[in-house]
Parts: sequence; structure tokens; C-alpha cells
Amino acid sequence: MIDIAVGLLAIAGAVLVVLAGVGVLRFGDVYARMHAATKASTLGIALLGIASGLALGGGRPKIVIAVAFIFITAPSAAHLVGRAAYRAEGIDIELHGRDDLAAMIDGQVEQAKED
Repeated sequence: MIDIAVGLLAIAGAVLVVLAGVGVLRFGDVYARMHAATKASTLGIALLGIASGLALGGGRPKIVIAVAFIFITAPSAAHLVGRAAYRAEGIDIELHGRDDLAAMIDGQVEQAKED
């Protein structure tokens, strides 16, 4: 019974990681690619970690640490990539809502000019 659960979790995790890779290749802008690279791959790696934790007895603490590390670093890296892409020149950004970050950046630039 555990072998079936391990197999299903491993297949589901592998499918999500492959879909994340396809999303990075197929999506058009940096934000959609960033979303595909972080959301699907993080969930896929978590499912693979659960599957390997069930299959392996002695390596569970290492697996938990590895999955926790990925859960911490992937969103942080995506945040930094998003901010860098926002501030970079030559990248077209089409926002459909209010842009609060632009107002904050403009306010910092104006304040620096006054000082």
C-alpha cells in the first residue's frame, strides 16, 4: 500500500516539476515565467520529498530540511527576480491595476534629490 502511495506522489511531483519547466519555456513575460518556476516546482519538490520520506526510513530529517530550504529560498528568489525585472530597463511591464511600487520609488527619488 505504501509503495502505491510513494509511486503516485513521485509521479505527481515529477509531473509538476516538468510542467514548471514547460511553463518557464512557454510563457512570454518574466512574471509568468517566475510564477511557473516557483509555484509548480516547489509543490512538485514537496511531493517528491514526501514520497522519498515514505520510501526511505533513515533519511527523513535530511529530506525535511531540504524541502524546507526550498520552500524558503524559492519565493525569496522569485521576489528578488521580480523586483530586479521591475527596475530593469527594456523589460515591458503591463500592469492592469494600481502600481504602488512606482509611487514609492518615485517618492524615494524625489526625496534623494531634495537632500
